Formats: sequence, structure tokens, C-alpha cells
Amino acid sequence: MLPRMVTPKYDMIVPSTGKSITYRPYVVKEEKLLLIAMESKDDKQIENAVMSIIEECVESPIDINTLTNFDVEFIFVTLRAKSVGEGIELSPKCQHCEETNEVKVDLDKVTVKNLEDQTDTMIKLTNDISVELKWPTMKDRHIDLVDEASETETIINIMSSTIGTIYSGEEIFVATDVPKKEVRDFVESLSNEQFNQIVDVMAKAPTLSYDINFDCKKCGESNSIEINGLADFFQ
Repeated sequence: MLPRMVTPKYDMIVPSTGKSITYRPYVVKEEKLLLIAMESKDDKQIENAVMSIIEECVESPIDINTLTNFDVEFIFVTLRAKSVGEGIELSPKCQHCEETNEVKVDLDKVTVKNLEDQTDTMIKLTNDISVELKWPTMKDRHIDLVDEASETETIINIMSSTIGTIYSGEEIFVATDVPKKEVRDFVESLSNEQFNQIVDVMAKAPTLSYDINFDCKKCGESNSIEINGLADFFQ
């Protein structure tokens, strides 16, 4: 029987929980899965490949569907750094002349922005009604963002998925114990001002972040671009 290669093990901290998990770098089999997804240029296919790789490479007990979006992004970038090296090449366009430039990103310096200064997620909507928000998970993303007819519908579904608990007088409603349609109906019953309160909090949700600084090879102008979220790292 042919020998099997032994891969090293590493530990990382899950951003949203602060808990340590053990993982291994991904190998050719998983890299192939990612490359095929990237060649398709289909965001859904890339996302599925990322989730599959995480499930294969994280050796600690973990339910990927309960991870927040920024957890998944951070875990994958950490995996990628150990698997293919700390540096990857991106091709951002110059903000002045739109010339494409090649820039190297140090994955070890990618951070989760807003993690340390998380906004209070309790919002008082009326004298009697308050909501406590939660950061959307990958399960929320799969359920709420599939084949939506319009951008408005997508936004409403995203906001519905952020509702964690609703407090109405002495009553407490945990969103996961309530039919999803009722949660959506609740969100649709909000005034514009109340809805925007939720949007403002979620706009400050933690996200993967990295600052790219470069001088354009064509016009020579300086550029400073912040890339956010996993999709930006597949430019």
C-alpha cells in the first residue's frame, strides 16, 4: 500500500466565539475543488467549495451552519495562508485611471474589522417592543438568499435573519422558535425609521478586512483600497 502524506496540525481562534479549533492545511484534492469553482465564476459554487473545504480541514467538532459569515471568511483565509502560502495576488484597478495592477496580499495580516468594537445589538423600537439582533449565520444565508426575485426581497430576508429575540412587554419571543414567515411579517411591519435602526447596526457587523496600498504602474498615482469580505479575495 502506498504511503500517505502526513499534514501538520494548527490551531486558530473562531472570531465570534473566541474558541480554539484545530485544522490542517487543505491538499490537492480540496484545492482542485476550489479551482473548479473559481473557474466557474459563480459565487454560489465558490461559497459551496469554501464550506466543503472548511468541513474537511477543521478537525474539531464544528457545525459550519452555525458559524457567522465573518467566521467562515476568517477560517478560510487562515486555511488558505497555511495551504498555499501567506501571499496571494490580486488585480485591483487604479482608482484614477482604472488600469489593472498586480498586488500581493499578505493573508497573515488580514483582520476581522469591528470585532473588538461590536455595537450594542439591542434596539428599542417602541416603549414596549425591543429586538436583540444576531449576526447572520451561513444557515441563514442559504435559506434567505436563494433565488430572490428582487434586491428589496433579499434585503428584507437578510434583515429578518438578523432578528434574534423580540421583547414585547413581558413576553419574549426567540426568533428560532417562531415561524420564519412571522419574523418576516414583523420586519415588514416596521416603519422606515425602525427598519433603518436595524440596518445601521448590521452595517457595523464584523467583516474580513485588508488595506491595499499601491502606486499605479500606468499613471503613478497612489491608491489605498480596503477590501472587505471573502469575495474580494477572489478578484
